Amino acid sequence: MPKHKRKYIPQTVLLPLWILAGGRCEFDGCNKPLLHDVLTKTRCNLADVAHIIASSPNGPRGDDLLSDEKSIDLSNLMLLCKDHHKMVDEYPDIYTVEVLQNMKKTHEETIEYLTSLKNKGVTHIVVYTADIGNNIPRINFEHTICAVLPEYYPKNNIPIELSCINNAYKDYEDKFWEYEREQLNRKFESNIKKLVVCGEIKHISVFALAPQPLLIELGRLLSDINFIEIYQKHREPNTWKWLENNEPIDFILEEPKEIFDKVALNLSLSGVISNDRITSVLGDETSIWTISVSNPNNDIIKTREQLSSFRIKMREVYNKIKSVHGQNNKIHVFPACPVSAAIEIGRVWMPKADLPLVLYDQNNIHKKFVHAFDID
Repeated sequence: MPKHKRKYIPQTVLLPLWILAGGRCEFDGCNKPLLHDVLTKTRCNLADVAHIIASSPNGPRGDDLLSDEKSIDLSNLMLLCKDHHKMVDEYPDIYTVEVLQNMKKTHEETIEYLTSLKNKGVTHIVVYTADIGNNIPRINFEHTICAVLPEYYPKNNIPIELSCINNAYKDYEDKFWEYEREQLNRKFESNIKKLVVCGEIKHISVFALAPQPLLIELGRLLSDINFIEIYQKHREPNTWKWLENNEPIDFILEEPKEIFDKVALNLSLSGVISNDRITSVLGDETSIWTISVSNPNNDIIKTREQLSSFRIKMREVYNKIKSVHGQNNKIHVFPACPVSAAIEIGRVWMPKADLPLVLYDQNNIHKKFVHAFDID
């Protein structure tokens, strides 16, 4: 049998294929840019034009009637990186015609949507992480993009990074808090504040995973910026995207029975903090104010509306504590909160109106809350 000769694909077909694919691999989850090398950024053509129905009846997913008819049909062609072209052709039983058609359709619809967005939906994605005990959190940039769509799309193809990578100090050392806080403030000043002042940033989307005192500090830094959205990492489902949930949360405020000079704020949202854990640090003569929910858990805040409700409650509590304990006091804060709530604790705090905050963090080495730093 003579070897099948593949038909020449004209530029009138190739050009629309490149445009529809956005110059990226259409294999589901790949999205690799095909006009330059990712490592060296050298401009080069790394694309393969793959057939869904093979151009030969004997090829992968070949068909006696359709192979010749569809061999240069745009609807039958995919732009793939070389690795995925090889894979789909080696495993045609897995990567069937239907599977590849769905990949092509989904990818090209996404490219069409993203390129149709207007500038008014642009956001700068801001990422901040810091070591939590022995856990080194990382935030996937592609996951943040999924979270902001369709309301916004990212201004740049990399986030504004506020993280301090490879901090040699651990969170049970005093220098950890001093060093992390200083780095966060410096990076915020150079990477965000200057761009806000000169008008280059119109909107910010914030994604963070860090010890709670640092999240509160991040919120304090962001407090003067109105065009901002804070996102929450959900465990079930595993996403940063705000969820659809119409159930309001009742944030319960429990006021102290006795009024002492020393004031503590117990924030039991993602977990329960018993008052004896606070008095073991501050002493028995402490007035403990508590914000709690009926079912504390890490996924307690699922929607923007629930986060907004928490902001309102925090504003109420700051005002009440000041009215009861006087303007020359300070609040010792013991937080067990979802990420977004911890950031809002700092955002809603007003330096000229509210009492100073003394922030604590649960330390698993010392098996107790330890003082991190003050916001004054």
